Amino acid sequence: MGRIILSIVATFILAGCNNSIKSKYQEGDILMAQIECGPLCDAINKVTEGYAGKDYNHCGLVVKVNDTLKVIEAIGDHVQINSIEKFQKRVGDDTNTVKNILHTRLKKEFQNLVPAACQQGLAYLNQPYDDAFILDNNKMYCSELVFEAFKHANQGKDIFSCQPMTYKDPETKEFFPPWVDYYKDLNHPIPEGELGINPGLISRSELIEVLE
Repeated sequence: MGRIILSIVATFILAGCNNSIKSKYQEGDILMAQIECGPLCDAINKVTEGYAGKDYNHCGLVVKVNDTLKVIEAIGDHVQINSIEKFQKRVGDDTNTVKNILHTRLKKEFQNLVPAACQQGLAYLNQPYDDAFILDNNKMYCSELVFEAFKHANQGKDIFSCQPMTYKDPETKEFFPPWVDYYKDLNHPIPEGELGINPGLISRSELIEVLE
């Protein structure tokens, strides 16, 4: 009987912790993460920089679905909606402490864009994942989803800044070998110098504030 009571108490404590974490989030928040994906992620980290010099290679937008906060994200082979806990666990997080996740929110003066941005984000559901990382091709990669959602909410005007993408090692000035193989498999030219967006750029935007 004692063990049963302790088990019940522990369940309530854990539930309380998760509810506390969820209460920190609100619709429109942007979550940044560092996901392990081998040599490609190592190459991305070498040419991008996030908030406070940290590396972020994935992001998602917090949206409300049936009165529950979820994350819409471009990952895998399509845009999908997942729980906040699943987003956290993907980077090996303890969901009760939320480590290795950068929690950001648009500043107060831009919060009016949130409802339309979230609605647009949900409109991208099931859109194919953009393996080539090209803007405006009816496919979507993670930071492009956030970028386009808020652009749409801002009447078609960018609120996050794009910059020319590079797939070259800054030390050797040569393409990273993993990118050469990657785009060869896609049968697509490496989009060197084309405008793009990444989680690091968004995390350093002056339009957002970092909450944790």
